Amino acid sequence: MIETPRIERLASRPVALLPVACTREEIRQAMGRSVRALMDALAAQGTSPDGPLFTHHLRRPTDTFEFHLGVPVGAPVGPGPDGGMRPGEWPAMQVARTEYRGRYEDLPRAWEAFRQWIDAQALQPTQDVWECYLTGPETGGDPSAWRTELIQPLRPA
Repeated sequence: MIETPRIERLASRPVALLPVACTREEIRQAMGRSVRALMDALAAQGTSPDGPLFTHHLRRPTDTFEFHLGVPVGAPVGPGPDGGMRPGEWPAMQVARTEYRGRYEDLPRAWEAFRQWIDAQALQPTQDVWECYLTGPETGGDPSAWRTELIQPLRPA
């Protein structure tokens, strides 16, 4: 279900962010609207993503989601015309990361397997988590080809 996790140090980089809050039932529609809004705001500034779409969940999802949808950008962006998009930074951080292949609906099981590995390694995770959508439905209808990177920041030792 997930590839063998690894520990890495990630560098900081500029990103464009859009805050999102919704219920579990609304996640599909909220993601679709938010991706369009973020891409439109970037295009209005004459820029485009410099890497894959990601979410930064401020806390582990429950029956509600609270996260920032984002993309890396080559240079810092300004605020979006409607105030939704904002400039941000992917912080430098020590993380555990792995890759999951499959349907988005099965991401909770992938995260459970990843958390079990983190616990078995006696690592100290933070409350927030990141997902990086490397490939998805835009690449075809076969979910076995969809790749999502799961990233868990770690507390300093």
